[in-house]
Amino acid sequence: MSIVSVSSWNDLLFKRIFCNQVIQRRMDGSEDFYRNWSDYQHGFGDTCGEFWIGNDNLYRLTSTSKYQLLIVLEDFDGNLACAVYDSFSVGPPSSNYTLKIGNYRGTAGDSLKYHNNMTFSTFDHYYLKQNCPARYKGVWWYNDCHASNLNGRYLHGNHTTYADGVNWFAFRDYHYSLKFTEMRAEMI
Repeated sequence: MSIVSVSSWNDLLFKRIFCNQVIQRRMDGSEDFYRNWSDYQHGFGDTCGEFWIGNDNLYRLTSTSKYQLLIVLEDFDGNLACAVYDSFSVGPPSSNYTLKIGNYRGTAGDSLKYHNNMTFSTFDHYYLKQNCPARYKGVWWYNDCHASNLNGRYLHGNHTTYADGVNWFAFRDYHYSLKFTEMRAEMI
């Protein structure tokens, strides 16, 4: 099933239940995540595989109730780690989908707090001094530039390039691209 836009509150309720609040998944590199603003605004991919729910949908979802964010990470050796943020929301389009997260707990290390209160950036839509999306081949809530880059290039583990993979610095550093990531908004 493909990602579709949410056009009514009934659709939103259905999407919330059907998708089980998964907002992002990387698992095999089958989907290109180096995309433009419009693609991230509306969403892309397949909910059974790799996908991004869409920033419009993410804003609508997190503006209706209180959520926490669960991020599950796995490397190519089967090591798992998680990060939980006790509050999570994404602002409206007028704020460029500003990320708001609360306190961290988990085993992955906190590589998202650096991005708190940052706007979403793509290579064709960014507000920083430098074009972090183009430099690191990703799309994220960059902050000159990143401590995590979960929408970066899928590079199959160790890589010689710097910080342009599916990176979570506190878990596997900038020269390791993760095998699996899943971001989930959980109602609290």
